[in-house]
Amino acid sequence: MKLESKPREADPVTVVDGYVPVIDLSSARTGESADRRLAAVIDEVCRTSGFLVVVGHGVQEHTISEMYRATREFFALPAARKAALRADASDPLMRGFGREGSLAASNEEALVEQERALPDVSETYTVNRLGEPGDPALPPDADPALRTPNRWPELPGFAEAYRSYYAAMETLAADIMRLFALALDLPEDWFEEKIRHHMTNLTANFYPKQPVPPAPGQLRKGMHSDWGSLTILYQDDGPGGLQVLDKEGRWLDVPVIEGSFVVNIGDLMAIWTNNRWVSTVHRVVNPPRELAGRERYSVPFFHQPSYDALIECIPTCTGPDNPPRHQPVRSGDYIIGKFSRAYGT
Repeated sequence: MKLESKPREADPVTVVDGYVPVIDLSSARTGESADRRLAAVIDEVCRTSGFLVVVGHGVQEHTISEMYRATREFFALPAARKAALRADASDPLMRGFGREGSLAASNEEALVEQERALPDVSETYTVNRLGEPGDPALPPDADPALRTPNRWPELPGFAEAYRSYYAAMETLAADIMRLFALALDLPEDWFEEKIRHHMTNLTANFYPKQPVPPAPGQLRKGMHSDWGSLTILYQDDGPGGLQVLDKEGRWLDVPVIEGSFVVNIGDLMAIWTNNRWVSTVHRVVNPPRELAGRERYSVPFFHQPSYDALIECIPTCTGPDNPPRHQPVRSGDYIIGKFSRAYGT
């Protein structure tokens, strides 16, 4: 589906309505008055589905296409070359190729075990700004392994394409967090200091052809919720795509729109918002057998606040009749604990 939008100040910010609506972010980048309308729409979406598709995001088409080209070239490498870049077991953030289990298992421990029993039908490749030149400061008690260097493949232009795309996602995530602040009745820069030194994983997912049907119950990506503040996902139009679980227990397809990104909130936002915004379970299904000879690619940016950011109930999300429901936690401790429980790192 291709969608073109040239918004004016009077245009609606919801381009296509639905459980996973399509939202135009143009005014968030231009500073027009529609920001407040955008924020109100985003609050409503985060209270219900927790998922939206965004257009008017400002990311250059060339930046996206170069990342996509590089991704396809990497996963087309011989298995031995990819295996040589396998993530080090001592790396808390699992940078490099491949993982055991699913990419972002739910916070329900039983589901984690279920997903380990049925590994995802996919390959992954992950990078993080930590370990890169000029990476952000970490507190003295942080695990030195967090600075493990990224495992870049020896492919012309690969690292440059990924670094450019990563920088574009940083900018877009900051724009969305500003809208989150407005949606939560906070000053628009409320999150700024808390995400300035974010520690975000950018992960490429490759869903190969399926000449042999997967085992019963085995999916390209098992049901899960994401962990951090928000996820920004690029997905192509390959068959066997992303689905979200609605409040009635139905699995709904997420729209695929050329030039768009899927945005969803992660588990961490429930701590910040006192369960006003709770992440939504989702999955990636297998293609129908008649289309099982096609591949699919997606690239999520799992936005995670600065290591030493204290995640605790936002002042506007609590009151005399609504006390905080979660214990405060430091962002770095939180995400490393998630990885450790899910992958045994």
